[in-house]
This record gives sequence, structure tokens and C-alpha cells, in this order.
Amino acid sequence: MTARSLRNLEGSAVKYTVSIEIALPREEVVQLLADPAHLPKWLRGLVLHEPLSGVHGQVGTKSRVVMQMGQQKFEGTETITRREPADLHGIPKGSVVHFDREIVGKGMWSAVRDRVTEAGPEKTLWMSENEYRFSGVLMRLVGLLMPATFRKQSLQHMEDFKAFAEQGKDVREATG
Repeated sequence: MTARSLRNLEGSAVKYTVSIEIALPREEVVQLLADPAHLPKWLRGLVLHEPLSGVHGQVGTKSRVVMQMGQQKFEGTETITRREPADLHGIPKGSVVHFDREIVGKGMWSAVRDRVTEAGPEKTLWMSENEYRFSGVLMRLVGLLMPATFRKQSLQHMEDFKAFAEQGKDVREATG
């Protein structure tokens, strides 16, 4: 590896935004997203999501997260950095719901900033800004060589949530 390619690895970060429209009212969507009991039904690859401190979904809560993707297992700590409004019932019309979190694991830091807005009377737009930063040569190489993989995985999670919310599909029951 040349000195120049090593320098390119130093600034290794992946940033992207993905969005999806869900055919349900916003309040129903955010309540489904915020309920920890539903996570295994739509978050493909989730092995464990357990609060270490705080109350699930509330600002400041730290949780241990374990994901399995093929032969790769990822373990990290998620911290909820923003949830507005705190009460997801009776959300004022036209307001934006914010769910932000940071995840730190071996060789990786990520921030996810989700925005949920009304897209119509029975439609919701979920927009997710994602940023990943890597440390260590191996993780920097992954970020440099496979940035589309992160975007594809985020979109898959959103599509799985949409299928769960609209049709009750559970990723654990999927075949193939």
C-alpha cells in the first residue's frame, strides 16, 4: 500500500441519505418505530438490543446492540442523542419527529438522524441521514471499498419496516 492510499484511508467516512414512504399515518409509524418489542420483526440481522442504562428510546439511553450479517457479527453501543417530541401521542400536525442515535463499535462510529414527516393524510415519509467513520486499517478499507453496502443495508431495513408496518411481515419468517 502506498503512502497516498494510506492517506486516503485516514479520512474514510461514508455519508448518505435514504428515504421511504409508508402508507400509514405518521403517529402510527413513529409508535411502531419506537417500540422495542417490534425491532426483531423488521431489523434484519438483529441478535440483541438491550438497554444498559436509561429507558429504551429515551435520550441518553445506552444499549448494547449485536447484529449478524452473514458470517460477520457486529457488537456496539447505541446512545440515543435526540428524540423529539418525547411523547409520540398527539403529535402536532406538520411537525417533524426526530430520532437520532450514535453507535460505536470496534473500528467504527456512526450517527443516524431519522426524520419522520407527514406525506399526506395516510402517508408518512421516513428520511434517514447516515454517517459512518472508521478507524483501523481493516475497517477503513471496508468503508473505502464498500460504501454502497452501508446504503443498501439501511434501505433494506427501511423496506423491511415498511413491509412490517403495512402488511405485518416479519423478517424472521422470510424464506430464502
